[in-house]
Amino acid sequence: MSRISPETLAQLAGTWAVLDGLALLETAIRGPQAVAVAALTSFGTESAVLLDLIARIDPGLPVIVLDTGELFDETTDYIRTLSAHLGLTRVTVTGPTEAERQAAEDLWETDANRCCGLRKVAPLARAVVGFDALIDGRRRAHGFERAAMPTVEVSGGTLKLSPLAGWSDSDIEIAFVERGLPRHPLEVHGYRSIGCWPCTRPVKPGEPARAGRWAGAAKTECGIHTRPLVQDVAAAPLETGKPNGLS
Repeated sequence: MSRISPETLAQLAGTWAVLDGLALLETAIRGPQAVAVAALTSFGTESAVLLDLIARIDPGLPVIVLDTGELFDETTDYIRTLSAHLGLTRVTVTGPTEAERQAAEDLWETDANRCCGLRKVAPLARAVVGFDALIDGRRRAHGFERAAMPTVEVSGGTLKLSPLAGWSDSDIEIAFVERGLPRHPLEVHGYRSIGCWPCTRPVKPGEPARAGRWAGAAKTECGIHTRPLVQDVAAAPLETGKPNGLS
């Protein structure tokens, strides 16, 4: 939860709502009203675009990535590759406690919402304590709940900044090409949105990018973006907190 008053958060959200992309990030990170900010990323197929923008402003900005215990090996490798390519110096990998991992064992088969709560929502709630704003890479073009998302909003006493909200698929592709950004190794195999391996499949031609997540179920989000993060779990210890990669 932010240390900034609700009134100030609302004022910042209103002022920054007209910004996007690099301008929004520069304002939040380096502007006269800069706040304590961290970036949340899955190191998925589009993450390089957002992280490249951040690296241009401050490669030392805190970047938080969740190791749920069910990541693809290719994603683990990509965390190292992309972080090194962009010169990111404060990438922190965090995840569930041992108790949470045990409680979530094979839970994706019977209760995906609770599985995400244990592996993602609770660990992330602990990791973001003390930050005023959180940056994410969501876009309206992803569809589903994201189709009408704002660029800036206040959620659970924290600013949520989505600088790519209005970017098209073409904008993302142009950024990859112009900036020479490395691709996620699973993209060539048809994966366009990548989460945990049990709940992710390649998309078929013509399907939305996120159609491969929880395919066949009504679920389309893990929960970290659709409700305020639960702050009452903040006192629980982090299971991991390893800068610049996994071990």
